[in-house]
Amino acid sequence: MNAITIAVDYGAITANVATLRAHAPTAAVMAVVKADAYGHGLVEAGRAARSGGAAWLGVAQPLEALELRAAGDTDRVLTWLYGSEVPAAALIAADIDVSVGSHEVLEAVATAAHAHANGPRARVHIAVDTGLGREGVTLADLPALLDAAREAQRSRNVHVVGMWSHFAWADQPGHPTIDLQAAAFRAALALAEDAGLALEVRHLANSAATLTRPDLHFDMVRPGIAVYGLPPVADPAGENFGLTPAMSVTSTLALVKRVGAGQGVSYGHEYVTDRATILGLVTAGYADGVFRGAGGRAHVGIGGERYVIAGRVCMDQFVVDLGPDATASPGDTVTLIGVGGPTAREWADAVGTIDYEVVCRFGGLRAKESV
Repeated sequence: MNAITIAVDYGAITANVATLRAHAPTAAVMAVVKADAYGHGLVEAGRAARSGGAAWLGVAQPLEALELRAAGDTDRVLTWLYGSEVPAAALIAADIDVSVGSHEVLEAVATAAHAHANGPRARVHIAVDTGLGREGVTLADLPALLDAAREAQRSRNVHVVGMWSHFAWADQPGHPTIDLQAAAFRAALALAEDAGLALEVRHLANSAATLTRPDLHFDMVRPGIAVYGLPPVADPAGENFGLTPAMSVTSTLALVKRVGAGQGVSYGHEYVTDRATILGLVTAGYADGVFRGAGGRAHVGIGGERYVIAGRVCMDQFVVDLGPDATASPGDTVTLIGVGGPTAREWADAVGTIDYEVVCRFGGLRAKESV
């Protein structure tokens, strides 16, 4: 029997993408499915996103893009995280759009495209660092890269189709860096225009900006975490922006037993019962994605009630104090994430992280499951 069961509602992903399209009616939607679709399953989530109207899929790693192609996806896909070792020839042959943020990567792409001059053109998106300090060319170095890209477009089977950047603080609406980055991006677009590059798609908005900054949608938006029903900003209306969480995580009670007051629970006896009570043993631990530091902080759902984890989480099990009047039985379902239990955001708040990490952490175990 599996320690945990991870279930993904792909219909929710389809509906979420349709909802995000409604939030950005003037822009195309790129559903970001990197990192195995945030733990939700790359190929399955990609198909669900397409069903919801995603015109593009986005991945960080080139192998993910190639996996989408191998699984039968034929529409636009963009990949962006690599250096000069990028498998450019394979990406171009698979008709995958590539991101370029340095002369080294541009040269690798242009060389591969030129070597197969009778094949498809390399479709390039220029990545600009507008303030995140991560991927992309700086504004100071952008003119030289644009000159090189224009020359590659003229002579080496390259087509510059897009320009993009990424926000540092869009999950805090009103943060001054948002407008500063937007201004820098507009300056970059002006430089591209001055260089004579006719761009097909300009894209800047992540999940947060898709939901809160319609003025920054440009030609395309790139929601990631929101595709999975977990918006990174609070909905002022308290309705989760119409999005539905797609992942649920459950386990089971393996043992239920009555103990007396003063019983220490789990390693180090960090939890001690203050009365006679009933303990429940859950067959999941930190080897199964449960945070080791969740003891005394995170809750689970059993029979419609919430219970805090009692004492330390172990490698493959943890304990909950069910109370003296509990009616739970071995085999009962324990909801770690989902209806009747906490949300991924509640787990994140409890252990001091973000819900992105929570779903990636549990989702990384999907290979053990028959979902």
